[in-house]
Amino acid sequence: MDMHTVVVGTAGTTAEDVIAVARDGARVVVSEEALDAVAAARRIIDDLAAKPDPVYGVSTGFGALAVRHISPDLRAQLQRNIVRSHAAGMGPRVEREVVRALMFLRLKTLASGHTGVRPVVVETMAAILNAGITPVVHEYGSLGCSGDLAPLSHCALTLMGEGDAEGPDGEVRPAAQLLAAHRIEPVELREKEGLALLNGTDGMLGMLVMACADLARLITSADITAALSLEALLGSEKVLAPELHAIRPHPGQGASAGNMLSVLAGSGLTGHHQDDAPRVQDAYSIRCAPQVAGAGRDTLAHARLVADRELAAAVDNPVVLPDGRVESNGNFHGAPVAYVLDFLAIAAADLASVAERRTDRLLDKNRSHGLPPFLAGDAGVDSGLMIAQYTQAALVSEMKRLAVPASVDSIPSSAMQEDHVSMGWSAARKLRTAVDALGKVVAVELVAATRAIELREGLGLTPAPASRAALEAVRAAGVEGPGEDRFLAPDLAAAEAFVRSGKLVAAVEPVTGPLA
Repeated sequence: MDMHTVVVGTAGTTAEDVIAVARDGARVVVSEEALDAVAAARRIIDDLAAKPDPVYGVSTGFGALAVRHISPDLRAQLQRNIVRSHAAGMGPRVEREVVRALMFLRLKTLASGHTGVRPVVVETMAAILNAGITPVVHEYGSLGCSGDLAPLSHCALTLMGEGDAEGPDGEVRPAAQLLAAHRIEPVELREKEGLALLNGTDGMLGMLVMACADLARLITSADITAALSLEALLGSEKVLAPELHAIRPHPGQGASAGNMLSVLAGSGLTGHHQDDAPRVQDAYSIRCAPQVAGAGRDTLAHARLVADRELAAAVDNPVVLPDGRVESNGNFHGAPVAYVLDFLAIAAADLASVAERRTDRLLDKNRSHGLPPFLAGDAGVDSGLMIAQYTQAALVSEMKRLAVPASVDSIPSSAMQEDHVSMGWSAARKLRTAVDALGKVVAVELVAATRAIELREGLGLTPAPASRAALEAVRAAGVEGPGEDRFLAPDLAAAEAFVRSGKLVAAVEPVTGPLA
């Protein structure tokens, strides 16, 4: 486990903290201020529990069953039962980083002092995270409303010492065994605590935060591969001039154009579009690359704004207010998060689409301005990168299907009490698939563009210093250059790992300076 420590207080958290806990195993510490706020809110719940008046989640059933008043002797059973019955997920296991993000974000809300749980619940959840224990959570079970119910219920089950979880060694065992091995006492839930553990948008938010981080890196990587493709196609860098983008002042567009211009500085390949096959203008996939990637950047900026607001929120129902009131609300509805998850899937699909078009242009001898067919060593004997483009096209086609919004769908649940839901969890799951596919698409363009630049070098044309740095780094990463056909899948896998890790950006920035 990483020794980096994240402190959870009453004022929300940051995207960086979520990623540190989810991906890097950062240790979690709950502040004394937060524990005091939690204890104060719990006193309010205890006072309400002692009164005869029914209070939702404290002394009533849940959802459509909220009309029943629950006597004090059944309330512990009520909280256990909601966790057990709602832990009804099915399908493949969800990734460890997603479950850790889910738990950490639920912990963040519990520590806000608005949920009414006891301090022991907060402390135990932090202990489970720090022990590297990861509940088994399944793909299906959340409608993105009333919280990510089934996923959070499986996490709460582990808190109770029930169900299965993955230990720090990666082995799945009964949660009770794992808690005992780490000397963590299971929690016996009391009034409102079962409900408070389930009622949040934490899964979809955690996936949004991680997708934003991954997409930021991939958009910058796509700016680099677009510049390499422009260079390999002997295109004109004049369309990247700052004054052209200043008159259409979308900030993302200007940033992407600036990145491409920085990569192409000093190139001996650009500007040859008037030579053997004169072109007045480059094709849209080259000339409009900053507009497409820039729109994705601006979409990402909006998504991050929504994520930051959610990270500052305390999502539960009912909530304990500072004046002591305990009020029902609809803040658990996932619409704000679901919309931007869908929006990002659209942006990712379009960025992949334009990258694939550039790759296809590099491989087509009728449009590549002097490059060999499919960048093959001996075309006809060799097929070159022909099928790499097929793979890329298949990925793009899949991403177009994934771009269909999940958030416009709604299936009523809980006997029509929960009659409109967000489907935000589903939006998040398909976005993760889309982000994974985008990394592969950008990797294929990188393989094609670097191979094409090397072929141009053989004709005496010199690439930009940043392009040379990218080419050398990708070759060092195990992606081979031009030549006769070979087993191509390992090259593509190495290129994908190179792009997803941020090494492509890291390779050029010593030459270009920091890229946006």
